[in-house]
Amino acid sequence: MGGQERCLMLELLALPPDSRVLDLGCGTGFFSGALADAGFAVTGLDPDQAALDFLARRDPRPRLVQGRAETLPFADGAFDGAVAMTSLCFCADPARALRELWRVSRRVVVLGLLHRHSLLHWTKAGRGGYQGARWDTLSDVRAWTRDLTPVPALQAHTALLLPDAGPLARWIEHPLAARLPLGGFLAVALRRAGPAGRGSCA
Repeated sequence: MGGQERCLMLELLALPPDSRVLDLGCGTGFFSGALADAGFAVTGLDPDQAALDFLARRDPRPRLVQGRAETLPFADGAFDGAVAMTSLCFCADPARALRELWRVSRRVVVLGLLHRHSLLHWTKAGRGGYQGARWDTLSDVRAWTRDLTPVPALQAHTALLLPDAGPLARWIEHPLAARLPLGGFLAVALRRAGPAGRGSCA
């Protein structure tokens, strides 16, 4: 179901092609590739040099930088937008990381979080690849934004309503996810005032 997460990311980012976008915690490039495919000038940042080396061999399009979320090595407003797709779930100080993302982004920051109010949390928290991850809510995000200037406008959606990726989950996802904001993936856009571009799920 990674396609749903990428779709939400692009819809909420809503920037025109050629915009400069930071992918925080890019890892081996799952979301960096989707951003580059959408026409953005992508910079990927990750603390793991081995992951960056793998991404560099697989996809030459993103500019890659080793670094940490809490002290981003970029100037104020260096990017039009930034995304952090499940990377803040492993960050000890998400409020500090978000302040850094807001500092380096001129227009929008999109967060992809593990949603505590979900079936996925009930069935997967603390297990397998989710071990050590933090599960957040929209209220948590609001608390992280208290010190941001200017105060962002928030827009949130969820996806992955059922924790498995079987045919039933895919069938009910679209009609129910918008009405039941209880999906395991919580996507939140923090937007500065100004006109938005156009996102795409293509």
